Amino acid sequence: QVQLAESGGGLVQAGGSLRLSCAASGIIFGIKLMGWYRQAPGKQRELVASITSDGSTNYADSVKGRFTISRDNAKNTVYMQMNSLTPEDTAVYYCNGFVLPHGEYWGQGTQVTVSS
Repeated sequence: QVQLAESGGGLVQAGGSLRLSCAASGIIFGIKLMGWYRQAPGKQRELVASITSDGSTNYADSVKGRFTISRDNAKNTVYMQMNSLTPEDTAVYYCNGFVLPHGEYWGQGTQVTVSS
């Protein structure tokens, strides 16, 4: 079985920074795509950023220039550095990965709260 374990969420003031981490464990032959999604109260879950195994990245327009996604393939870990946070970034952040040979997995979510 595969598990994705997130860490790094918390409470921060507007303008502050947080770094999220997500480590995959289990029988893993590789992870093709890893990403971060978020879901705010009353809203649908949305893609925040993703990164392929060769390092190609994709960002939501709302976080471009503020968030940076990266990964360590040797550790099966994805990171997201979040800077210049605003209250609109408040959400539960979920890690997602397409894990070989099994399929798609989600983390349990980590709360990010940005106070004004």
